[in-house]
Amino acid sequence: MHSELNPRYISRRSTVYAARGMVATSQPLAAQAGLLILMQGGNAADAAVATAAALNVTEPCSTGLGGDCFMLFYDAATRSVSALNGSGRAPQSLNFDALAADGFVKELPPFHAHTVTVPGACAGWVDTVERFGSLPLSDILAPAIRLAQEGFPVAPLTAYFWGRGAERQLGNSAGGQELLINGRAPGAGEVFSNPTLGKVLQSIAETGKEDFYRGWIAEAIVSTVQDHGGLMSLDDLAHHTSTWEEPISTIYDGVRLYECPPNGQGLTALLALNILSQFDLPENPLSVERLHLVIEALRLAFADTRWFVADPVHNPAPLDELLSAAYAAERAKLINREQATIDQITGVPVAGSDTVYLTVVDGEGNACSFINSNYMGFGTGIVPSGTGFSLQNRGHGFSLNPNHPNALTPGKRPYHTIIPAMATRESDGSLFASFGVMGGFMQPQGHLQVLLSLVADGLSPQDALDQPRVCIEDGRAGGRTALEEGIPVAVMAQLAAMGHPVRPASGQSRAIFGRGQIILRDPVSGVLAGGSDPRADGLAIGF
Repeated sequence: MHSELNPRYISRRSTVYAARGMVATSQPLAAQAGLLILMQGGNAADAAVATAAALNVTEPCSTGLGGDCFMLFYDAATRSVSALNGSGRAPQSLNFDALAADGFVKELPPFHAHTVTVPGACAGWVDTVERFGSLPLSDILAPAIRLAQEGFPVAPLTAYFWGRGAERQLGNSAGGQELLINGRAPGAGEVFSNPTLGKVLQSIAETGKEDFYRGWIAEAIVSTVQDHGGLMSLDDLAHHTSTWEEPISTIYDGVRLYECPPNGQGLTALLALNILSQFDLPENPLSVERLHLVIEALRLAFADTRWFVADPVHNPAPLDELLSAAYAAERAKLINREQATIDQITGVPVAGSDTVYLTVVDGEGNACSFINSNYMGFGTGIVPSGTGFSLQNRGHGFSLNPNHPNALTPGKRPYHTIIPAMATRESDGSLFASFGVMGGFMQPQGHLQVLLSLVADGLSPQDALDQPRVCIEDGRAGGRTALEEGIPVAVMAQLAAMGHPVRPASGQSRAIFGRGQIILRDPVSGVLAGGSDPRADGLAIGF
């Protein structure tokens, strides 16, 4: 299907091929849970939720029921893509006056209880299964329940990040001990069980959303948040809903890339892709000319999205204008091919975000691109008593500038970094790829770079994920750019000479470049080709 050789950077992983179904994610036991559901007759939606639940058990330092989710679903029968926004909202009592009373005027500390927004993951899982699934929720959650109750050996990179979270967050939370062993994180290969999380998952299997948003789990969440100084109420949880939305998209070289609309940052990838469409892209993906264009396009895209991405109910972005060819052409004129421009500002369109990502494609060609996150590792590190999961700190994404579109408002969704991606062939609407790259502000940057590798360079899924990446670290137009080991040192030096503030990154610091998963589908044979990021513990697996 694609070239298998990348002489610059080889992970020693082969692309995985299968015909009847495939799962790719960052943790092997979670991938196995999703595959089990496929082999039991479940479809892509069923297997995605099973994988997400198993990831909550096996990689709680990245994801879980205390966080949010977003999903794109490709329906093979109708060749259509649907988007689910499973993000939560700020408590109704949380406003600027309440923050000021607690001494927070300019910004919130990242792990304070005020950054806890309503967890949307549970509703997102249930809603995904209700609309697209084919199996009972009890069957779908059974593998995760077993892992939680019986225990599992912790994977190496997960153990490393679990250890960082133990020091940074869990140790400051009364309930954090539920995710530790005698006050410490589990080591690689050490068995960890989480019976309290198993109880929560069993409750969801039996009652769906009821216990989580109106029953004993809701009471545990609210009690713990308030004990830590937060303002969340039972009404905040009871009134939570996911929303089904129209995905946004753009076309690049015959492939249509789909993203979830704001409040997610997928718009960044589309804007950058539109800008790059204005140029003849240099063939060498690691050349200074190509990397300069990619970085500059991303700077322009972030200049727009860090202003325009907000809850559309409160501050809708002018999406049609932002995604127009005319706007892309105007923004592309701001790129100097010889020099970096690190002070790009928001454009004026004329009217006319530590995470887990998983992807599943079933034997019928349905695909589910799914992302679930606590935001910063364990999020706040606050663990509701007796639940075994930590609460996200997604509210840290709000602006405390009252004039900003993403300003904190009661009941509002914040700027979200987590985004899944889906790509179809524009000629016939067939599935091209279900993919994503997790990791804060790296995510749209990863989507852009992976798609270019697949479409412009014709690389296989594994080769595309093995490619060294660039990352504007803070997702801002003037941010410093991390350059991954594998990019030639001479190219790094040339980018610095062009005015890019850069830093090389290797070893564990490569985590900043995200952890991606890709599944492609051949339109004739139906054969699936999957890859899994070497920067994580996971794998692609099929049958």
